[in-house]
Amino acid sequence: MVQLNPMTVSPARDDRSDRHDAARGADLRIVFGPMDDPSPTLATAWDALALHAAEPNAFGERWFVMAAVHHLPPGRDAQRLEVWDGDGAGARLIALLPLTLSRRYGRIPVRHVTNWRHYQSFLGTPLIAAGRECEAWRAILDGLGGMDWARHFLHWEGLTENGPVHRGLVAATGGHCDVVHRIERAMLASDLSPTAYYETTVRKKKRKEIHRLSARLAELGAVRTVWFAPDDDPDPWIAAFLALEQAGWKGSSGAALANTSDTEDFFREAVRGAHAAGRLQMLRLELDDRPIAMLVNFLTPPGAFSFKIAFDEAFARYSPGVLIEIENYAILAHPDIAWMDSCAVEGHPMIESLWAQRRAIVRVTAPLGAGRGRGMFRLCRAAERIMASLRVALARIRRGGPDGRPDGRTEEGGKR
Repeated sequence: MVQLNPMTVSPARDDRSDRHDAARGADLRIVFGPMDDPSPTLATAWDALALHAAEPNAFGERWFVMAAVHHLPPGRDAQRLEVWDGDGAGARLIALLPLTLSRRYGRIPVRHVTNWRHYQSFLGTPLIAAGRECEAWRAILDGLGGMDWARHFLHWEGLTENGPVHRGLVAATGGHCDVVHRIERAMLASDLSPTAYYETTVRKKKRKEIHRLSARLAELGAVRTVWFAPDDDPDPWIAAFLALEQAGWKGSSGAALANTSDTEDFFREAVRGAHAAGRLQMLRLELDDRPIAMLVNFLTPPGAFSFKIAFDEAFARYSPGVLIEIENYAILAHPDIAWMDSCAVEGHPMIESLWAQRRAIVRVTAPLGAGRGRGMFRLCRAAERIMASLRVALARIRRGGPDGRPDGRTEEGGKR
């Protein structure tokens, strides 16, 4: 089992990092604890931190994390790291990170610290108080570096590239923080109205096709979009979404939430928790009062996350998923929301044809402590670079020529 003990550390001084953070004199208290239900004091502090975080992340908020803890157990090595400023009743929580230990770094058998995530969590950016990013990361790295069980380096998945949390980590490490993986996924962010954005982003030919599909669908019956209201009961909406998703390809492939009781119960608790926290937005496209497409969004001002989508495949020829995403453009008119993260895979053809902006998400690795920690960090990074070079070389060989061109022919003579 992981050793759990509170400790107090002073933020490390580093001339290369933000001087505003370095000038703070108060010590920060680091607390490690199991991933169990938080005390009332911690629950209140966690919720307050989410409202004032440097970067919003629905997947790091209490209602979402604890739904996962209850139904998608994190394993015995998982624990919660809390960073507190002060003691007693006046203490303020300035960072909270779900952590675990991993015994492999890619294919390399080396133990290290990483963030605890699960396959229903689409962003790993930790909740850190705005303006305290570098200071909090220094305390976190110092705290982990002083623990026997925290070995070698920190590997963090799902950070928003160049956001304040990422920049704070880079500053706290004095630049010793490597981006080891990067993707870009669709994002909705614009000052345009929903109509203007649609007309600007979607090609005229595609807009005509969408209009045609919408008109054809309307020939089958009454089509309307229904939005979840704050005082609605979320349970009927949850049941409708689960049924709609399971009836399609996800159900037959075993990927639907309702295919296992664990994922179904997680979804129910997470959506109920989002509703109780005032974070839930749902909408559905109906044909004669029958839902044929549904969206589940989480609103975390100034951002939002499009968590789940489902549609009735019996109406696939009318593209109900596209039609409901057009309705989702309404988020552009929301006074408190500046952007929405699609949470989609990189290169998703449907959403990337409708949302013009991109959000870069990275994995980073930073050493813990000195000596052996930095040595293992450098060794693993060197191994990663060698393996990456080998993959490139093998890909070129498979394509036929040592220079990457089929059979050594010119670029113009090869297949595209």
